[in-house]
Amino acid sequence: MQLVFEQLFGGSGEPDTLVDLIDFHPDNDAKRYLDIVVGGVADHAAELDAEIASCLRGWTLDRISKVDHAILRLGAFEVIHTGIPGPVAITEAVELTRKFSSEDSCAFVNGVLGSIYRKQEKQE
Repeated sequence: MQLVFEQLFGGSGEPDTLVDLIDFHPDNDAKRYLDIVVGGVADHAAELDAEIASCLRGWTLDRISKVDHAILRLGAFEVIHTGIPGPVAITEAVELTRKFSSEDSCAFVNGVLGSIYRKQEKQE
């Protein structure tokens, strides 16, 4: 999430940033996951933002905090592109929201990602 957050501010979101930011040294599996997800979020940012925006009620993307936006992009990518079960991706996104944002944002993130998940289910 922190790398996706960095991307929102024009950063590269490279995994090496985590070493400097939080002294995180990922193993090979974690590196592979980071490459897939962080690279995928960057590659699909416009698509993900359009999907998120289509599920907002009374909000626009520019009104959402950058932290919530990063979590929504990450969660939407996992739901749409990774094969991770939607409920798992949504639960993890809500936990990230609880840790990095606010309790009030948890229901918001859950609702938006739930809408994206239901739309994906209908398309399959």
